[in-house]
Parts: sequence; C-alpha cells; structure tokens
Amino acid sequence: MSDCLFCRMVAGEIPADVVHETDRVLAFRDINPQAPTHVLVIPKEHHRNLAALAAADAELLAAVARAAGEVARQEGLVSDGGVEPGYRVVTNTGPDAGQSVDHVHLHLVGGRPLGWPPFPKG
Repeated sequence: MSDCLFCRMVAGEIPADVVHETDRVLAFRDINPQAPTHVLVIPKEHHRNLAALAAADAELLAAVARAAGEVARQEGLVSDGGVEPGYRVVTNTGPDAGQSVDHVHLHLVGGRPLGWPPFPKG
C-alpha cells in the first residue's frame, strides 16, 4: 500500500533502523522508544491488524512471533537457559487502543522493569 508508512519502510522508501529481517518479516527500532529496547516487528505483507493477519495467514503470524522471540534473544532480553531478564510484546488494534499505523505491528519492549497494569486507569 503506497500510503502505508510501514509498507514504504519495507519497500526501502523510508529508512528504518533494522535489527532483524527475513523474507517475510521486518523488525526495526521504534522512533519514540518507551523502554531501552523498543523494537517493532511487522509482516512485510500488509495486514491492518492482528485479527486480520490471523484470519488471512496463520503461518505469517507465526513467523512474526518467531521473529519477535529472535529479536528478544538478539537484544539480550532472554538468557540461554531461561526468560530473564524479560520483555513484553504488545499489539494495539484501533485508535482507542493506540494503533497509529494501520499495519499490524508487535511492540517488543524491555531493558527495564515493566509494571502491571501497563497503563494508568482513565
């Protein structure tokens, strides 16, 4: 999609700080990080949100999840023998949830303690 920011990144029209790439998935640093590690993991193929991706291509959804795990290991957020120190994966769907780009993306955040609940009540 020519008007989609992330599709333009995939096409190389807009630069991205890429940390991981496969034939179907791209992962790059968020330009407004909310933690020391904040990477967006996206399918290269355009899907509006997580539910749309799951309905259209479960294999691609699995590839995105695998890439998130690989990025977490690469960024030092998991140890060889366990899950320490840890990380969070978040996806937003729709404007009320904070989705600002209509291309499904996983936020992989870590590098500091992450509280729960993640957002203040309001």
